[in-house]
Amino acid sequence: MSNALKVIVTMIGLDGHTTGGEVVAMILRDAGIEVVYLGVNQTPEMIVRAALQEDVDAIGISSHAANYSQIEELVQLLRARGMGDVPVICGGNVPRHTAEQLLAKGVASVVLPGASSEHIVQTVRSLARQRVA
Repeated sequence: MSNALKVIVTMIGLDGHTTGGEVVAMILRDAGIEVVYLGVNQTPEMIVRAALQEDVDAIGISSHAANYSQIEELVQLLRARGMGDVPVICGGNVPRHTAEQLLAKGVASVVLPGASSEHIVQTVRSLARQRVA
């Protein structure tokens, strides 16, 4: 069994902006983190199913559209399936007031534009679920 972290990177709902997610996937891979890239048009249910199948340590959502209720739904579904320890990290052009709302609803972190590669990697590593040996 690998000690490397495993993270889903995806876009949720009808958000078709892929560049941010693709760049983050590359940054995480370059840092030695295993990335499962799901791409666009993913529903909260599809992401939870993939998280279960892939046994991931975190979920990264690249968000550039007003699909924030789906991100909140994703957090709720993870909790309902006993996966509340899998953090959801959101990044992208998220208005600050919306970022605060997402954090209040259980999103682990919102990474805003301009964050460095080091900040992104550190955020994922520090928030990834801790496995009990």
